[in-house]
Amino acid sequence: MPYRVRENLFIGNISDAAEVLQKGSAEITHILSVLSSVSISFFSEWRSGLVIPTKEIKKVYVGGSDSRGVGSGSEDASGRDGGLKSSLSPEKLLYSLEYAGKDLKMVRMAVPLRDMESEDLLDYLDVCFDFIDQSRKEGPVLVHCFAGVSRSAAIITAYLMRTEHLSQEDALESLRQSCEFVCPNDGFLDQLKMFEEMGFKVDHASPIYKRFRLKVLGELYNRGEKIESSRFGADPGLSTEISSEVEVTSNVGNICTPAYRCKKCRRVVAVQENVVDHFPGEGETSFDWHKRKSGNPFIKSDETECSSIFVEPLRWMTAVKEGAMEGKLSCAHCEARLGYFNWSGIQCSCGSWITPAFQLHKSRVDISTV
Repeated sequence: MPYRVRENLFIGNISDAAEVLQKGSAEITHILSVLSSVSISFFSEWRSGLVIPTKEIKKVYVGGSDSRGVGSGSEDASGRDGGLKSSLSPEKLLYSLEYAGKDLKMVRMAVPLRDMESEDLLDYLDVCFDFIDQSRKEGPVLVHCFAGVSRSAAIITAYLMRTEHLSQEDALESLRQSCEFVCPNDGFLDQLKMFEEMGFKVDHASPIYKRFRLKVLGELYNRGEKIESSRFGADPGLSTEISSEVEVTSNVGNICTPAYRCKKCRRVVAVQENVVDHFPGEGETSFDWHKRKSGNPFIKSDETECSSIFVEPLRWMTAVKEGAMEGKLSCAHCEARLGYFNWSGIQCSCGSWITPAFQLHKSRVDISTV
């Protein structure tokens, strides 16, 4: 039996959803399914012989492309950043929308999300929020996953955080007053904390999100998956690839956007939106043991100035695109050495450990504006 969380908002498991879809419901008019597969056949695989009629409205992919059936159904939420700044692959299915259940009276949105700590929850939040908001205006919505414990709880916790401006802890505690056994996995909890720190939104320009995106790419690499160049940042040295965001930012209010140029040939190799900030002096400080230092090793210097900047992987980085684990970063125009990269990480001069790391030495680049 679904648990009521707020007016027109319920949480449940796959059994609750199956019953509603089979028999219909006076209480539920919309369903948000958060399962490893968006296909309605998932229900048949879970319970043999279960048949649920559906009629597709549309499928939407991260990159903005969609396939449409009988109508638009709800607003296309995929085009926020064209999928290019998302941690998800542009070719990945973002959600499926369909009429489902008895007499096709239910509107069902399905989001492909596995209950794994490494799964990207953040980039599905906006489309889930949009669907829940729209559904609640029309009738009650049931948010469910397989067990009703982790994925659906993470989505609703984030929704309460955003709509009621609650901290992660307070939102989860509020949800547990309705359904005491909910427990998002640790990876989801970490991402909900990031969501809170970004001001209850998924801000792709935030240093918090940029670090998260790099971590996702690093995990993909470590699993042996090929990372397509479409997942890399645009080459700012090519005028056609400089994003409109940079141009707009640099022209509004005479705000200048820093650009990093190869010291030898002046080619632009990064702009400020490519930079991934880090906290000075934090991280794997145990790596200090192999560094040769003068003076008393127990007296820490106040000097935390970084000798490098760290950026997202960019399309001019040939060795990175070719799949190397580590290597030099050379200018795409004059081949001057600019820095180094290592998917396992590099320790910055400030002591912070960056993983994965795409490092440009400040001594090899000049800062100007675009």
